[in-house]
Amino acid sequence: MIESILIVILLTLLGVGVTYWFMRNENKKQFKHLESEAKAKASAIEYEAEHILSEAKVHIKEEEVLLDKKFQDKVLEITKQKTELDLELKSLRKKEKELYKIKKNLEKKENSLLSLEAQKRKEIDFTIALLEKSAAMTKEEAKQYLLQQVEEQSKLELVQTIHKYEKQAHQEAKKKANYILAQAVTRYAGEFAGERLINIINLPSDEHKGRIIGKEGRNIKSLEQLLGVDIIIDETPGVILVSNFNLYRRAIATKTIEILVEDGRIHPGRIEEVHEKVKEEFEQKILEDGENIVIELGLLPMHEELMKLLGRMRYRASYGQNALAHTLEVAKLAAIMAAEMGGDEKLALRAGLLHDIGKALTQEVGGNHVDLGVEVCQRYDEHPTVINAIYAHHGYEEPDGVESAAVCAADTLSASRPGARREVLESFVKRVKEVEAIALSKQGVIDAYAINAGREIRVFVDAGKIDDTNVYLLSKEIAKEIENKVQYPGEIKVNVIREKREIQYAR
Repeated sequence: MIESILIVILLTLLGVGVTYWFMRNENKKQFKHLESEAKAKASAIEYEAEHILSEAKVHIKEEEVLLDKKFQDKVLEITKQKTELDLELKSLRKKEKELYKIKKNLEKKENSLLSLEAQKRKEIDFTIALLEKSAAMTKEEAKQYLLQQVEEQSKLELVQTIHKYEKQAHQEAKKKANYILAQAVTRYAGEFAGERLINIINLPSDEHKGRIIGKEGRNIKSLEQLLGVDIIIDETPGVILVSNFNLYRRAIATKTIEILVEDGRIHPGRIEEVHEKVKEEFEQKILEDGENIVIELGLLPMHEELMKLLGRMRYRASYGQNALAHTLEVAKLAAIMAAEMGGDEKLALRAGLLHDIGKALTQEVGGNHVDLGVEVCQRYDEHPTVINAIYAHHGYEEPDGVESAAVCAADTLSASRPGARREVLESFVKRVKEVEAIALSKQGVIDAYAINAGREIRVFVDAGKIDDTNVYLLSKEIAKEIENKVQYPGEIKVNVIREKREIQYAR
């Protein structure tokens, strides 16, 4: 039994040893195979690396050769440029020397000419003295005598020819002009209305007067300060008066008060709210008015700003004559005249409509309405005839065509008809404008309004720039300048108001 077991154990050990020996030989063969493969791959990689390295060396060499060639070319180019610059510099130095020589020669010649001029003047003076002595007549007397003789001789030569044609032309021109004016006036009939300095506002009851005045006069003070007008509340039942020379400002004030009266809520905050709303509505309305005028006359296209200025002319007067009414009258008369004289009717209509467009800017900008009108029309590329008509209707230029001449004639006709204009009103408006302009020219002034028929100027200043001490000095300065520059009856009250206001919003 034991022997059997030992035999089994020996056989097992023998089998294990044989298996180990066999596996070891197999692993050794496999390892040698893998080692040979790895060596082959390493050799291939090494060969490829050497190939890439050699190619890189060749490429680097080529680049070095190329860069060296470029460097050599650049050196040659710079050398060439330097040579050229040296040649130019030598040439310039040579020319500089030549110019210096020429300058010296010119200076010598100039000195010589001055010397000759002085000698010539002496000889002329000597000759004139001899002539004066021999003729018993001074130089100026001789000159006047010669001019007189030439003028009379020319008159004698021209008078007969000119007189004949002048008489004939005068007769024909007078006949034609009378015909054209008669045709224009009979074919156009405009509506004429005089401008006043006040607007009347009807009230539902006298109770509204108290609301407009407000507690301790706060409402009427706020209205006059914000609107820039004079509000007159007297014993006349059911009405109040709004007074100001500026038609646009007065119209806005009238509309604002009418809305406040109709609404019933009258207090400073509501006044400011309604005033801003009315101003926006008026800006829109003047544009619509201008568009309607241009469309009605068939003058589209026209720039929006020009149409807005046309609408604003409804609130502008010249010598008491409404500027828009005058403009429309001139435009229609000019169109009729141009058509009669064989000109461009539409162009004359356009020139007549825009001839006084600068007046819509004079109250805000200041300056001559002719220059302002030309500037705004040139800015928006209006026809050269329109520009010429603006200049010509006040004599700045001669009319360059039938259309401009028609505008000039129509402007004179519109302005000179009986009752068209009132000089007294225009002088008053000019005076209050001057008073406002003096106040507005001062530093720190926000706004200024002439009220109470021009007897008071109300000036609002920036509280951050003008302190209480300077308010007194400013009022004295404005009053003194008004005394020196403006002609006015009686006295003008200068009222300077300094108010500090801060606004914040709770959200």
